Amino acid sequence: MWTSALAAAGAGAAGLFRPSTAEATPAVEKATFGHGPFPAEGMALHSSQGPHERLKFQRRALGPKDVAIKLQYCGICHSDIHHGREHWRKETFPLVTGHELAGVVVAVGSSVSKLEVGSRVGVGCMVNSCRRCGPCEAGMEQYCENGNVLTYGSKDRDGSITQGGYSTFNVVDEDFVIAIPDAIDLAHAGPMLCAGITVYSPFRRWSVGPGKKVGVVGLGGLGHMATKIATALGAEVTVLTTSRSKVDDARRFGARTVIVNDPGADLSKHRRSLDFILDTVPYQHDLERLLPLLKIDSTLCMVGVGKTTEPHQIGPFSLLRDRTSFASSQIGGIRETQELVHFCALHGIRPEITQVPMSRIDDAWAKVVDKAARYRFVIDVTSA
Repeated sequence: MWTSALAAAGAGAAGLFRPSTAEATPAVEKATFGHGPFPAEGMALHSSQGPHERLKFQRRALGPKDVAIKLQYCGICHSDIHHGREHWRKETFPLVTGHELAGVVVAVGSSVSKLEVGSRVGVGCMVNSCRRCGPCEAGMEQYCENGNVLTYGSKDRDGSITQGGYSTFNVVDEDFVIAIPDAIDLAHAGPMLCAGITVYSPFRRWSVGPGKKVGVVGLGGLGHMATKIATALGAEVTVLTTSRSKVDDARRFGARTVIVNDPGADLSKHRRSLDFILDTVPYQHDLERLLPLLKIDSTLCMVGVGKTTEPHQIGPFSLLRDRTSFASSQIGGIRETQELVHFCALHGIRPEITQVPMSRIDDAWAKVVDKAARYRFVIDVTSA
């Protein structure tokens, strides 16, 4: 837990986690931005096959609990591509994707209590939920029984379709906004709110820590963060990758062992060596090869999701042989996401990023699909 680590570090470390504000004059910001509606500009898809094109639209006026955020950066997640290309479901176009947002608060609603003008903030994959069901009350809004509102492509409370972070501005309820500590550059913040929390949440759920041997399958946007986070939690990490060019990087991120998982590779010497496997690969691949690596009563958890038309298959004997379990996990709730950001600040964990301007989104998408990202593209939304 980051809380116990923070206590051990003392008051000096506590300074990392104070809500921070940008060096801006609140009175000027309020006078400039008002309470909306707010003009925004983004890069939108107009069909599942089309390129990104500039789109001018409006963000809603501030409600009592809303904050207006002038965006600076947004990470590119493979999920954006799956949504935009309709690999998972039909979408409503035009569609502005992006759920790894980072920026500065420029206006606040009348009842906002946790943030202020100038606060450095981020927004992840959700912008609302019912807040009444059991999961919501337990801080697991990602499993809202009545359906949460995703950052893009969801019906918002006013009936409009949410538009994501490949844009210059957003308005979000403060309860779904993450405070970013001064120790974290805003360019690095966004990927923590999807890639980071997607791997941290199952690590918490399955008690990854000292004495545990953890396998990370895939060394992409999620996998490289999983390697860093599991190492910081005290686990011994084994990375399985199909890319020989990533072996040195895996070790640099903290992996003790790196296995090049070629189709013909002999994995038998690693049988029953792992307490937990986190599979981050967003493509169809052979899970049967991975399960024998687990010790008895251990779990393989899948967080990478590929096309729904290309399902995975697991034979029953592959599970019963060692009484292993197959599981999956979404992102984390808002409290857990804030905890993850603090954990990264405390342990110096940052995503490996390449910044691109808005005009290069299509090129970045192509490189993600070609496995050429090293390891997260982040859009500078202030740059054309």
